[in-house]
Amino acid sequence: MQRRPLVVSIFALSALVAASGVGAQAYPNKPVKLQVPFAPGGTTDIVARVISDAMGKALGQSVVVENKAGGGGVIGANETAKSAPDGYSLGMATVSTVAANPAINPKIPYNVLTDFTPIINVAATPNVIAVHPSFPAKDYKGFVAELKKSPGQHSYASSGTGGIGHLQMELYKNLAGVFVTHIPYRGAGPALNDTVAGQVPIIFDNMPSALPFIQTNKLVAIAVAAPQRLAQLPQVPTFKEVGLEPVNRMAFYGIYGPKGLPKDVVDKVNAAVRKALEDPSVRKRIEDTGSIIIGNTPEQFAEQMKAEYAVYKQVVETAKLKLD
Repeated sequence: MQRRPLVVSIFALSALVAASGVGAQAYPNKPVKLQVPFAPGGTTDIVARVISDAMGKALGQSVVVENKAGGGGVIGANETAKSAPDGYSLGMATVSTVAANPAINPKIPYNVLTDFTPIINVAATPNVIAVHPSFPAKDYKGFVAELKKSPGQHSYASSGTGGIGHLQMELYKNLAGVFVTHIPYRGAGPALNDTVAGQVPIIFDNMPSALPFIQTNKLVAIAVAAPQRLAQLPQVPTFKEVGLEPVNRMAFYGIYGPKGLPKDVVDKVNAAVRKALEDPSVRKRIEDTGSIIIGNTPEQFAEQMKAEYAVYKQVVETAKLKLD
């Protein structure tokens, strides 16, 4: 019997080449955008810029930090969620964008649990209530006494409506039985600027962005959300110490991409960030802000995101918190 010649179509050959990776352009072959969903100057921006250069060296391409502020982080997070799943548009994931804001805002345009691909949790950091030096009180006991003596006469700044600073302060108000007016900003940077300038007397902020102002006596720390007192602020009590343990939650700063991000891209970015975190200078710059290095797996970060959302959802329901 005469054998028929084996014919391989050009399409089949192309498929074989693509499957083997031969001729394919390896990721990344152009700069990678890392979007910060807040204005410059806040903690999320600080962590992103500390990690971006070393991360870029590990990837072999530059990592460009871009700020997209608004909506307590929602506008930037939504842009990341809606971007192409090719690894060239990543975002900074924060408790504000993946837990606090979605928990309190029913109009969030993305689904935290399904619209992102978690990659890595870079670091966790304490939060702090701080006041302008002109505020009548300089310690926690005096702070509470002043707020109870003058209900509604003071205001506080946060990084935005629905952000972690807003939600934790509202929880604090509920548990402590005090009232202060919320002044939302387009990120921690602008909120800090106005608090340091005395335009707003109180701020609930992440430690890395607030600490330099506390250390230079431009702000006075009142209480911190941390596992224990901080070495940088040994005289400042934790919320647990003052009987308000539910407020005692730290923030995190991770990296995620849109849903459907290929596993090889996720693994490459995760490995690049881990490599960056091995750099002593990078670690020092992050740890000097009072933050704790995390550097976990995509699976571990996914579980953290789910758990944090569940916690703040419960906080909102239990305390009956609503947007301003």
